[in-house]
Amino acid sequence: MTGFARQSSETGVGTLTWELRAVNHRYLDVQFRLPEELRACEQGFKQQVAERLGRGKIECTLKLKRTFDADTDLSVNLDLVRVIRKRVTELSTELRDTLPLNPFEILRWPGVLCETEVDVEPLAAEAGKLLAAALDELAAMRASEGERIARMLEARCADVAALIGSIRDRLPAVLEAAHARQRERIERLDVAADPARLEVEVALISQKLDVDEELDRLDSHLTEIGQALAADDPVGRRLDFLMQELNREANTLGSKSADADTTRAVVDLKVLIEQMREQIQNVE
Repeated sequence: MTGFARQSSETGVGTLTWELRAVNHRYLDVQFRLPEELRACEQGFKQQVAERLGRGKIECTLKLKRTFDADTDLSVNLDLVRVIRKRVTELSTELRDTLPLNPFEILRWPGVLCETEVDVEPLAAEAGKLLAAALDELAAMRASEGERIARMLEARCADVAALIGSIRDRLPAVLEAAHARQRERIERLDVAADPARLEVEVALISQKLDVDEELDRLDSHLTEIGQALAADDPVGRRLDFLMQELNREANTLGSKSADADTTRAVVDLKVLIEQMREQIQNVE
């Protein structure tokens, strides 16, 4: 399921900002972008996300905008500066007409400017609290989308139930038409039919075309879908399984169909099931 969340907090070190982006995925795939100071905390953050979310591709970006105290947070390594100056002076005696030493060039030398080390533990704790708030925001957005999907699934289930009802209502007429066709074939043969044998043939045809069991199982699956949608727990994988079962029964109905109207109803049924299945891939 899709969603976006952004949470910021001011700390003694600077501004922490979490941005979470979620897109549809069959499983949980969490990716992090973290500042250098908090790279070691990635596993803990990942566990925190996994405890809240069960599905989706989640991109988690943490930004740290440092604030600096001019007197304490940025110092110059004077020992290194003296070494660099000495070496430049020695080089100047060998190379005449060199330009004067530029202090800004010295500052760009690796190790000359030193940042105050960050105390990671309180910063990580604050980042964890902020991540929890961002996950709450993301979960609320995903829940809102889930409600819309649930309403769509309920509407599709009602359409499926109507199709099941129409197939069940038409079943006696389908069986009677099949029996009539069998009697017509025997009459065209112009032979005396054994009544007992004819009854056996009619019974076999009825058994072959009888789809009461499939219709009952479809009704049962619809009931389970309704119960799953009413549950508070993650039900995406359960709904995915029920879609497979619905499709299985629809295929059986199609293979037993001996009537154009029933065939059209089965096609409509499979279209509805596929529409639900596509949406359920997004449900946690």
